[in-house]
Parts: sequence; C-alpha cells; structure tokens
Amino acid sequence: MTKTTITITQPDDWHLHLRDGEALNSVAPFTAKQFARAIIMPNLNPPVTTVIHAVEYLDQILVAVDGTDFEPLMTLYLTDNTPPSEI
Repeated sequence: MTKTTITITQPDDWHLHLRDGEALNSVAPFTAKQFARAIIMPNLNPPVTTVIHAVEYLDQILVAVDGTDFEPLMTLYLTDNTPPSEI
C-alpha cells in the first residue's frame, strides 16, 4: 500500500478568540505566523454586534498583525435585537 500524505503549510483557524487590548496585541502576531486566515469570534465586552464595530475591530487586528498576510474573517454577535439589514 502506498502512503499518501497531505501537508498543510498554513491552515485556517475556524474559531479564534483574539480578545482586545493587550491580549489582542500579544496573541495576534503569533496567530498570524501559524494561520493564513481565521474566523474571528465577536464576543468581546461589549460584543461586536454591528458592521461598524466589526470594521473597527478589524482595524485593530490588522494593526496587531502588521506586516503579515493574515486575513481575519469577521463575524457579528447576533442578538434578538440584530436587524436583518445588519447581517
């Protein structure tokens, strides 16, 4: 039987909590070295519930991973008050 291998040189993280502030600035550069992309979890305090807030958070992440090709994939924290137009 022939052995088959697959090498993933830079995988994606499908569930990443970067947090914010100092935690974001500490963790994000290490994440960017290991992963090409990540689905960013929106449960900050306060949570990311609007597109405007998601863009602001994206900007913070991009500053933290400056000089890399890391691609954050942003999400929203959905609530009973989230209008369909926001999604």
